[in-house]
Amino acid sequence: MELQSLFPLALARVQLQLDPLQLAQWMQEVMDLRGDAQSNPEPGCAWTGDINGIWQLHKLPVFSPLVDAVAEHARDYLAGLGFDLPQVELHIQRCWPVVSASDQAIGRHHHPNAHLSAIVYLTGDGSPASGCLRLFAPHNLNELVPGLAVGHGGPLQQQLKPAQRWNSPWVDIAPSAGLLLLFPAALDHAVTANTSRDEARLSIAFDLALTAPQGTVPPEYLAPHPSQWDPLRQDGPLSN
Repeated sequence: MELQSLFPLALARVQLQLDPLQLAQWMQEVMDLRGDAQSNPEPGCAWTGDINGIWQLHKLPVFSPLVDAVAEHARDYLAGLGFDLPQVELHIQRCWPVVSASDQAIGRHHHPNAHLSAIVYLTGDGSPASGCLRLFAPHNLNELVPGLAVGHGGPLQQQLKPAQRWNSPWVDIAPSAGLLLLFPAALDHAVTANTSRDEARLSIAFDLALTAPQGTVPPEYLAPHPSQWDPLRQDGPLSN
């Protein structure tokens, strides 16, 4: 019997070759932006710049080489999915740093305002100690009986490779300095706890959005370019 893997999820992994001095500069910049803050409102949650007013990191000149690299590989990702690149334009909506100290994690969530998520790790040696990105399966179609893939002593033997391949409820990706990940923003994800006592996990996240190119008539289901949007004023009619 042959089992076919249908409807795959596209996760892009790129190991960027970062200059050590530039990497050190980025890490220092992220720590300076965090300042004296230790976490988000919940003590066990990592500090994320997006809810602390640091959400336009891509506009800082020091990060220009990193933004260029993400833009290049994001376009490659779209091409790999079958997009005709001249018919779409990719935008950075947000870009923010994340610092996860010891015992800090990030809960399960997704980014409904964006279309494509990107993460670049500034630290990590490929081990899960400093906390993994956890990607959750949108639908466990192969568990047959809903809930069996969670475990708790059920008949699915999660320790065996067939169950891990066909019925894994999530996949963990360990951080590595310079690793760039790209995946659909609608995918639920989380970050497991940083169990390292010596090193914080530093990363930079991007929210990317797709629209039609500027000056074109947008096809159905693709938003027009933001330059063609008009604000809905509340103090009078729109001007022509």
